[in-house]
Amino acid sequence: MAARSNARKRAFQILFEADQRGVSVREVLADWIRHARSDDRQPPVSAFTMDLVEGYADKVNRIDDLIVTYAVDWDLDRMPAADRNIVRLGAYELIWVDDTPDAVAIDEAVQLAKEFSTDESPSFVNGLLARFKDLKPSLRRSES
Repeated sequence: MAARSNARKRAFQILFEADQRGVSVREVLADWIRHARSDDRQPPVSAFTMDLVEGYADKVNRIDDLIVTYAVDWDLDRMPAADRNIVRLGAYELIWVDDTPDAVAIDEAVQLAKEFSTDESPSFVNGLLARFKDLKPSLRRSES
């Protein structure tokens, strides 16, 4: 399971970098892949990392709409950048990655929040993703 946790961490880092640079996640993903191929010191980007980033990129507008709708009293642009990108990644995996159990997707996002964000972030991430978990059937149905 450590490999998937590391893949999630790298996917988060790609989303965070794209957010900070104001470029698409696909552009940053391509940069990371190119850099790993040209520098032996850089680990390759795993298939799971690529799947998470590409999947998120396909759903970016829907995910941001969900966050804006359900993050009570938080505007997306005022949310801490780490939290925003952890929730984005967690929401994608929770709602659209069928082979990841819901509890694992939420727990992994909370762990990222503990590592990369504020003391309050883990409970914020947990609460918002738990709300998405409760709404998951209707969220997926509304796309059909």
